[in-house]
Amino acid sequence: MRELDVVGVRVEMPSNQPIVLLREVGGNRYLPIWIGAVEATAIAFAQQGVVPPRPLTHDLFKDVLEAMGASLEQVRITEVRDGTYFAELVFTGGVEVSSRPSDSIALALRTGSPIYAADVLLDEAGVLMADGEGQAEEVAEDEVAKFREFLDQVSPEDFHGQPPER
Repeated sequence: MRELDVVGVRVEMPSNQPIVLLREVGGNRYLPIWIGAVEATAIAFAQQGVVPPRPLTHDLFKDVLEAMGASLEQVRITEVRDGTYFAELVFTGGVEVSSRPSDSIALALRTGSPIYAADVLLDEAGVLMADGEGQAEEVAEDEVAKFREFLDQVSPEDFHGQPPER
């Protein structure tokens, strides 16, 4: 398992599909994962320190964990099968729960938990960035700028036609 940092989220064009981009800590491989718009927003909010007036799902999950005296020890992104990524949440006492990577990442960012990817997964789906750290920072800034542009254009009605609960 290799530890990953969350570089950011962006919108893939022309499909308008959000992607979360992860980077191998101490390495030069990146792991792009296509995710939903709601999860992309949750990840971006966590990265930017945005605190909504009412808890979103991932904030609620974090609050429930704290209330129960449990903690998220780590997230493991384990495999990709038929284009679908799989992850595991590892809680206090070694309890493991299957999860979508996007939800896992959103929760890990809120709890400060490390994110890992299986070596085999990085070998299979990782993208090598040969130009080093300077290019990686440019990629990160570009990813965040593109996602901010997406957020400027999206409205609550774009998510199932209903405004969010308050």
